[in-house]
Amino acid sequence: MNATDAAGLVERARAIVPIIAREADEIERTRRLTPVVVNALIDNGLYRALLPQSLGGAEAPIDIFMQMLEEIAKADASTAWCLGQCSVCAMIAASLDRDAAQEIFNEGRGILAWGAIAHEARAVAGGYRVTARWDFASGSRQASWLGAHVRILSADGAPRKNADGSPEVRTILFPAASATLHDVWQAIGLAGTGTDSYEVNDLFVPERFTAFRDVPSGLRETGPLYRIGTGAAFSLGFAAASLGLARATLDAAIALAREKRPSLAAGAMRDNGAVQGLIGRTEGDLRAARAYLYATATAMWCDLCATGEFGAAHRSAVRLAATWTIHQSTKVVDTAYHMAGATAVFRSNPFERRFRDMHAIAQQIQARDTHYEDVGKAILAGG
Repeated sequence: MNATDAAGLVERARAIVPIIAREADEIERTRRLTPVVVNALIDNGLYRALLPQSLGGAEAPIDIFMQMLEEIAKADASTAWCLGQCSVCAMIAASLDRDAAQEIFNEGRGILAWGAIAHEARAVAGGYRVTARWDFASGSRQASWLGAHVRILSADGAPRKNADGSPEVRTILFPAASATLHDVWQAIGLAGTGTDSYEVNDLFVPERFTAFRDVPSGLRETGPLYRIGTGAAFSLGFAAASLGLARATLDAAIALAREKRPSLAAGAMRDNGAVQGLIGRTEGDLRAARAYLYATATAMWCDLCATGEFGAAHRSAVRLAATWTIHQSTKVVDTAYHMAGATAVFRSNPFERRFRDMHAIAQQIQARDTHYEDVGKAILAGG
């Protein structure tokens, strides 16, 4: 299979934005990405952004991945979220048996999704056996394969340990048809992500369809992308998506302000000094957040390419930049929403869904306030 062109990912994402925008209402209504959108993402190779080149993927530099999600989020945040989730999940291919990776990613749709770490799998001859249910599987409704991160038990039921004494955690992968999906995602925002639960009952998973996630010694690929790990890739990707969402919301407020007269007695919003000042300050906030996020990602990537190392300082810098960017994007969306006044509350206008989507993003793990505590602790410790 020919490798996906990393350099063209952003342009292809931008090209399908009108398609996604036309489908956004249906995505919201059905709480699923529509077949039209999924096919557009597949046909343009966007799900393969972080898949290794050796498997036909783009193995894109992290800033290209971020820009791709930023463009898609301008049209629909749920689509960007699913694309980001499944793209990062595909990074596990760098740690998988090659034949297993080929079967997962180069047969059929080749889309993988997974949820949170939970439960246990018991080692048996040739693999593992598991009965469990997992939550928060964004993109699972489009996926051909599902994964789960589980603690491993020996055949006698005793927890297996790593050399440092920590529990052994593996990522297990299995066809989506092997699982039962439960429609539980009734959320205020990101409605179209289908972030549902899934379960398996006494499922056997062959050893070759398992891997250690984000363990450098387990990598089969040498590219710098896979040294970053899925945690940091999720953070940077979802922060970039929040920027795209904020950009689209602020642009809608600017367009409204150019035309709207709040009342017959009032002048046009565009001539109001308070509105002008608010737009100027908010534009500055958004540009600053974007510059900070991309500067952090670029500096980390340059260090990584030069040294091959993604260390604690890089992890801390990424976490701080991603968290702060999501919070700043939320402020931008809130400002645009309030600026729009009563116009913002109608579903026919481009504000209320973006408001809900942004606040759903701000509640995710990538935006936790405790990240500031972690970074502050490292700074005070001299890290």
